[in-house]
Amino acid sequence: MSTNRCEAGIETFRHHMPLQMRFNDIDMLGHLNNSVYLTFMDLAKARYFKAVNGDKEVDIRKMGVVIVNINANFCVPTFFNEEIAVETAAVAIGEKSITLEQRIYSVPDHQVKCSCRTIMAGFDIKTNTSMPISEEWVKKFESYEGRQLVKLKK
Repeated sequence: MSTNRCEAGIETFRHHMPLQMRFNDIDMLGHLNNSVYLTFMDLAKARYFKAVNGDKEVDIRKMGVVIVNINANFCVPTFFNEEIAVETAAVAIGEKSITLEQRIYSVPDHQVKCSCRTIMAGFDIKTNTSMPISEEWVKKFESYEGRQLVKLKK
């Protein structure tokens, strides 16, 4: 594992998604606006959950997770003419949370542009309270990733 925060984390991601920048995604300095990275990561989360669910659409309200923490490292600028993609993986699971790692990277050379670690908590929309991540979803994540996720204590 690299000591560079932008390269650190897991080595292999199974889920990759190409990204398309829009003209209005670029800031006055000529590079991708920092807020757009998180928008791209959100889109990739939705596609990742669909892939984990056997390419079946996921009703996020029924899945029962909400984002409770995001940490992003902005590594090097991304410019409008670059071909970029995002990779996503589940890396850890707790009784009531799942941790995802994501990286936006340059497709030709796999240079990491931004890395992100997101914690999502189980959430019951009807009672507005936390709830455990279902065993069904734990199995789906581990099956998709082809490995056991790191188990977190509460």
